Amino acid sequence: MASTTGKRADRFLPPDPRVEEPYLFTPRMALRVAILGAIALAVFAVLLLRLWSLQVLSGSKYEAAARNNQLRTFPIEAQRGPILDRTGRTLVTNAASTAVDVVPIDLPKQGRYAEMKRLSMVLNVPLPKLLARLEQGMKNPLTPVTMQVAVHPDQVFYLSERNREFPGVQITPTYLRKYNAEASLAHVLGYVGEISPAQLAASKKQYKSCQTTRAQEANVPCPGDRVGQAGVEQSYDKYLRGRSGEKLLRVNSLGGKVGNPVVTRAPSSGFPVRLTIDIGLQRSAERALQYGINLAHRDGHWLADGGAIVAMNPSNGEILAMASSPTYKPSIFVGRTNRKKLAPLLDPETAKKDNYPGLDRVTEGLYPPGSTFKPVTALAAMQERLISPFQTIPCTPSYSVTDSTGKVTQVFKNWDPYVDQPMTLPEALGYSCDTYFYNLGYAFYALPPDRGHPLQGWASRFGFGAPTGIDVGPEQSGLLPTPEWRQATYTAKTDPGHWQIDRLWKPGDSIQLAIGQKDLLVTPLQMVRFYSLIANGGKLVTPHVLYSVDEPGSGRHYLNPPAPKPSGVDPAALAVVRDGLYRATHASYGTATAVFGNFPIPIAGKTGTAEKVVNAPGYPAGHQEDQSWWCGYGPADATETPKIAVCAVIENGGHGGTAAAPAALKVFEHFFHAQATGGLGPIHSD
Repeated sequence: MASTTGKRADRFLPPDPRVEEPYLFTPRMALRVAILGAIALAVFAVLLLRLWSLQVLSGSKYEAAARNNQLRTFPIEAQRGPILDRTGRTLVTNAASTAVDVVPIDLPKQGRYAEMKRLSMVLNVPLPKLLARLEQGMKNPLTPVTMQVAVHPDQVFYLSERNREFPGVQITPTYLRKYNAEASLAHVLGYVGEISPAQLAASKKQYKSCQTTRAQEANVPCPGDRVGQAGVEQSYDKYLRGRSGEKLLRVNSLGGKVGNPVVTRAPSSGFPVRLTIDIGLQRSAERALQYGINLAHRDGHWLADGGAIVAMNPSNGEILAMASSPTYKPSIFVGRTNRKKLAPLLDPETAKKDNYPGLDRVTEGLYPPGSTFKPVTALAAMQERLISPFQTIPCTPSYSVTDSTGKVTQVFKNWDPYVDQPMTLPEALGYSCDTYFYNLGYAFYALPPDRGHPLQGWASRFGFGAPTGIDVGPEQSGLLPTPEWRQATYTAKTDPGHWQIDRLWKPGDSIQLAIGQKDLLVTPLQMVRFYSLIANGGKLVTPHVLYSVDEPGSGRHYLNPPAPKPSGVDPAALAVVRDGLYRATHASYGTATAVFGNFPIPIAGKTGTAEKVVNAPGYPAGHQEDQSWWCGYGPADATETPKIAVCAVIENGGHGGTAAAPAALKVFEHFFHAQATGGLGPIHSD
C-alpha cells in the first residue's frame, strides 16, 4: 500500500507540472539579499549624516543666511583723505554729492529691462551703459551698483517721489573729489575712478576677501569702490581711501525697507597725504613753460607746442615742481563724465591731434638731450684718464673721421662755424664746443675692447637708461645705446634691407653720443637727477613727491625714500664740471650768460639744442626740429649748498638759450624771490 506522505510521493511519484515547486532559499540568493541590505543601510547612513550636518554642524551658517533674507548689509562710503602741498595748502579735498544705486536682487525679474529703460531716461545715461553696469553687478546681486553720481536734485526728487515705480533703486550720499588746484599738477595728482574688472581680476584672493567684514577692516577695495587710477591718487590709495563702514537694513520678502538702517561700523576717513610740491612754485613752473613756448613762437619755431619743467631739491630728491604741457583738468573724471572731454585722454586719434595731454612729459617724455649731456661725457673722460681738466683740445669749425688709409669718411660740424681755438674742459663746457667733445667721443670709440664701454658705463652710474624710481608713474627708462643694443635691435627680421650695416657700432655712434645725439633718449626727470648729482657732490638721489602721511592720533608719519647712492665719481672731476657750468651762465662766451648773468643768485647750468625727427603736417618726411634744453642748479656758490635743480625742455623750441633757459629763469626767480636785472643780451646759440 503506498504512503500518503509528501516525502513518499516525491520518492515514488513523478512531479506534477500543474503544481508550482516550492521556492528554495539558496546560498547565492542569501548573498544577494545581504548586499542589497548593506547598500540600503549605507544610503540611510549618508542621509542621516547629511541631516545631522545640516542641523548641527552648519546650523548657525544657515541660520545666518536665513537672517540675511531679513537683514541686509550695505557699505557706507568713507571720505578720501585730502592731498596737501608741502606747506599744508589743500590741493585736493572732497565735496558731498548724491548717487543713484541699484540693488540687482530687488529688481523685478520680468520688468527689469523696462525699469532700466525708465531709469536711463531719468538719469540721462545711455541704456547700454546702465545695462553693462547691472550685468557686472549681477555677480554679487546683494551689493548696490552705482548707476550715476553727481545726480541733480530734480532727479533725486523725481526718483524719491516715485520710489514704488523703481523697486531696487536707492538714493545714497557720496563724496566726489574736488581739485582746488584746477589744472595745476594734473599728472602728479591723478584722478579717482570705479575699480575696474581688470583691477579686481588681478588678484582673485583680494576679490574673495572683500566679501567679508574683515576685508573692510584690512582696507581691501571691493567691487563698486572708487580707487586711485593715476598719480598720487593711485600710488598712495591705501592711505587716501579710508575704510568703509557698514549699516544693517531690515527688508520684507519683497525687498522693501522695514524701519531705519542701523550703523554697525562707522566709516573711517582716509589720511591726509602731504606732498613735497610747493604749489606756488608749481604754478610758476607752469607759467614759465608757457612763457618758453611763446618765446619759441616769437623766434619762428611755430611747431613748439609742448614741454616740461621739473624742479628738485638736489640733496634728497624732493620734487618741488613738476609741470608738463599740454595738460588736462583732473575734474573731468569727477561726477558725470563727458565723453568728448575725455577723448584727448582715452582716444588715440584725438590724443594725437591734441598733442597727448595725458602724457606726463617729465617722466614719460623721451628726448635727445643734446649738449646738456656733455657734462656726462666730461666726467667719464676724466674718470677714464682720457683727458686732464686743463689740457687743451682744438675747438674747430668741424671734425673729420678718417679710415685706415687717411680718407675722410664723415664730417661733423660745430654749432659755431667761426670758432677756431684751443680750449680747456671748463672753457669747452662754457662755450659748448661740439668739436671738443667729438674728440672725446672718438677717444672712447678707439679704446681697446677690454676696456668695455666706459662712456655708457658712467652714464648708467649717473642714472641714464633706467627708471629713476619716482613714486608716481608711469615713467620711461629712456635709451642708452651700446654696441650690444645695436646688435640686438638691427636684425634680418627688423631691418631686412640694411641690418648687416646698421647693427655695427661705428665711430659716429660714439661721437654723437658724446654730445647727446642720435639714439640717446632721456626724460627730463633723469636729467634733473643728474644735475642734482653734480650739485650735491656725486650722489644719485631717488626722486619722490610724498612728504608725509598725517595720521590723526599718531602724528605725522614720514615715509623716507632710499638714501642717496654714491656714484663713485671723483670730487675733483665734479669741481671741474661745476666750473664749466658756471662759465656757461656767467662767462662772456657762455651760452646762457645773457639769461643768468644779471640774476643776483649765482646759477650754474647748461643749454642744449637737440635735433629730433618730427613728422608734422606740411613738412617733408624726416623733418628735424631743435629741442630746446636747459638744466642747472643754484646757488652755484662754494659757500652755499645748492637748494634747487631745474631742468626745462621746450619741444621744437629752437636753441636752448632762447626758449628753455629763460623759462628756467622764471622758476629760479620765484624760488629765490629775486628778479634778474636788465634785459636779455645777445643770445649764444647751442
